[in-house]
Amino acid sequence: MKKSVKPNGLKIALYLLMVGVMLYVVVYMPTPYLVYQPGSAEEVRPMINVEKSDPAEEGTFMMTTVSASYANMVLLMMSAFNPNSEVVKKAEKMGDQSKDEYAATQVYYMNSSQSAAMEAAYQEAGIDYSIEPAYVFVMSISKKSANAEHFRPGDKLIKIDGQPAEDNEKIASLLSEKTIGEVVSVELERKGKTVKEQVQLVSIKDEKTGAERPGLGVMIATMQSVEPANPDHTIHFADTNIGGPSAGLIFTLEIYNQLTEGDLSRGYRVAGTGTIDKSGAVGPIGGVKHKIVAADRKEADIFFVPQKNYDEAKKRADRIKTDMKLVPVDDLQDAVDYLEQLPPKG
Repeated sequence: MKKSVKPNGLKIALYLLMVGVMLYVVVYMPTPYLVYQPGSAEEVRPMINVEKSDPAEEGTFMMTTVSASYANMVLLMMSAFNPNSEVVKKAEKMGDQSKDEYAATQVYYMNSSQSAAMEAAYQEAGIDYSIEPAYVFVMSISKKSANAEHFRPGDKLIKIDGQPAEDNEKIASLLSEKTIGEVVSVELERKGKTVKEQVQLVSIKDEKTGAERPGLGVMIATMQSVEPANPDHTIHFADTNIGGPSAGLIFTLEIYNQLTEGDLSRGYRVAGTGTIDKSGAVGPIGGVKHKIVAADRKEADIFFVPQKNYDEAKKRADRIKTDMKLVPVDDLQDAVDYLEQLPPKG
């Protein structure tokens, strides 16, 4: 009578360990790389609402994005066979920022882009407005900061000792009455929830004078609110999960279209990219070759591209054989003039 052979427990354990290690290496092990690919081309009208706006818009204005992924081994291997993928080192894009700090920076850039778009559109439409501080945004926290446990990148700083802290100047004024080592009550908004912390003030040294003053030990920035003189022209932005400054030009065109009579889109599917400043100057951006692909996939008729990005954009447009018209621009006026001279799309 033959005896049944039982599996060797040690071999099974080693096999499972090997499978677990391979799974970790291929799927979960972090790499020092990011993978960039074409993202989306999204209509911005649902994101922007102007009080008592002109509703005419037969076409659409589309912002374009780049998809950025933290690369594992699987994604890196797949990227080798994808002509639209680009592998870059994290350090080139993020520097020494953590994931949370990088995300908070992108939110800050998006907010600044929206504010600049409002200013540029108001100026183009001849509408009076003023700038008001909105809130203070926590950009980053040094790992060496004594208060690192109390703050998170992306926090909104609402109050200090019960007093509103709506901008950097107000915070500096509030803290000037305190001493280094004193504990203050800080009210934050974090992911929509109110958080209260007891924070000990630390020494902040002026790089120029060497003088010391009490501070929170975090890097902050003031977010601004752009307020029109006539409330009928108030602009509301919907919350999005998109960051960065490169939608500035497209935001401005959509706002200007809603502020003025007639249909600036002329019935065309208008995509584009480019930063904007309050004077209407359009600045270059990164990842334009991916945005060209994203816009082409959504059948855009026109793509506005910053003049300094035109050569790179044209090279990718030629490679994918798009029918989309590339239009280089230096400022908002270039884009408005181009659209206004177009015949309505039949």
